[in-house]
Amino acid sequence: MASARVLARARLRQGWARVRRAFGPVLLASLAAGVAWFVARDVVGHPNPFFAPVSAWLALGFAADRRLRKVAELAIGVAVGVALADLLVQWIGSGAVQVAVVLAASALVARFLGRGDLLAMQAGVQAIVIVGLPAAESGGALGRWVDALVGGAVALAVATLLPQDPRSRVRSLAHEAVTEIAGVVHLLARGLESADPDDAAEALTRGRASQPVLDQWREEAGAARYNARVSPAFRRHTGELEKLEASAVLADRAMRNARVLARRCVQVVSDGHDTAHLAGLVAAVAAATDDLAADLARGGPSGRGRQALADVAGGCDPWSVSGDDWQVQAVVLLLRSLVVDLLEVAGHEPGAARGLLPEI
Repeated sequence: MASARVLARARLRQGWARVRRAFGPVLLASLAAGVAWFVARDVVGHPNPFFAPVSAWLALGFAADRRLRKVAELAIGVAVGVALADLLVQWIGSGAVQVAVVLAASALVARFLGRGDLLAMQAGVQAIVIVGLPAAESGGALGRWVDALVGGAVALAVATLLPQDPRSRVRSLAHEAVTEIAGVVHLLARGLESADPDDAAEALTRGRASQPVLDQWREEAGAARYNARVSPAFRRHTGELEKLEASAVLADRAMRNARVLARRCVQVVSDGHDTAHLAGLVAAVAAATDDLAADLARGGPSGRGRQALADVAGGCDPWSVSGDDWQVQAVVLLLRSLVVDLLEVAGHEPGAARGLLPEI
């Protein structure tokens, strides 16, 4: 039951974070779709310009990745599918066989025009819609193609005039992912302080539920780094994005170590060991990880979190935490691995991070 609650909270937390990140792109794409409808209906004069907002929405989507090349590829794919399907439907009509023929022809023409999979995919989808949607309901044959061009042009204008900084989404994901690590460590500290193995078990469950966020951070950091490298407007940010991508790999390792630590804490607490001193050390690591998450959200790991982790590393001495309980000492050894990983996320070189720990 407790695990179900932890998983439910994780899904709600991650879902809300996705909504926050998508709000701006969705709003912009929705406004672009409205503008495309207005231009096609009130400027061009088509009574039902269905494909204008469709083209604008598909070309922009709701993702933060809005490179001009990608937007243009999607817009061209929609226009190609609409134009080719319009012409073929005039000759061969509509039906099951016609759907297959028009889909194959549109996809192959799109493949000829460009190597991008998105272009061929959108051409095929729009071809299917054209065959199934009577021309009388969508502005006539060539009118549908014009509407698609209008929507694509609006999408390109939006992508050109309002480019999105590729760092913002990656920073948000970095903050969310490292906050998840901090949340796991906070639960461990609570379980160690209260001697409640259920809290430690919840920490393990939360750590497992947080893996998709870490995976998304790593994937999107790589994509953003590539986008910045090929974009003159954002090429200067390539260095920061490379660091964020490297930090994503290190944070994934930190979370794996946190889960190993959680499993060990469950056993130690269940066996009734004195973990009061250990709880304070783990709580300090959790607070420092919160600071690191805030630093990443602001654009870099160098800041309060880096210093806080360096300070707490000095307290990770197994014999100082427990002089005679080897099982508690073993937990401190696992905690040292986690602290080193977090120090590397904060920008320390591996040797320097290990050098901040007390010698044993």
